Amino acid sequence: MTTYYFVAASERFLTEEEPLEEVLKERRRHYSEKGKEIDFWLVRQPDFLNAPAMRTLREQLPQPAAAVVSTDNNFITFMKLRLEFVLEGHFEAPTGDIPDAIASTDPTD
Repeated sequence: MTTYYFVAASERFLTEEEPLEEVLKERRRHYSEKGKEIDFWLVRQPDFLNAPAMRTLREQLPQPAAAVVSTDNNFITFMKLRLEFVLEGHFEAPTGDIPDAIASTDPTD
């Protein structure tokens, strides 16, 4: 089982109001230079938010929501400081409630 960390907000906020694309592009470039495997994902309408343990957090999020998910807690802490108006948390997967850490409920994905 792996621990995943995340920041979540409304999809519109993350993808339109914040320079998220620029931040993730820079992170990808940095990983490429270091030969490091990608350990972060942008997930639109993340399915993990439907887990019973995420109910309180899910109720606080404007819908549709999106999240940046990573196995790197330091990166998510950076994202929380960079983006400010996001909720932060963590979970373990795979579990019965969260079989796929980066699954989406978005029918277009």
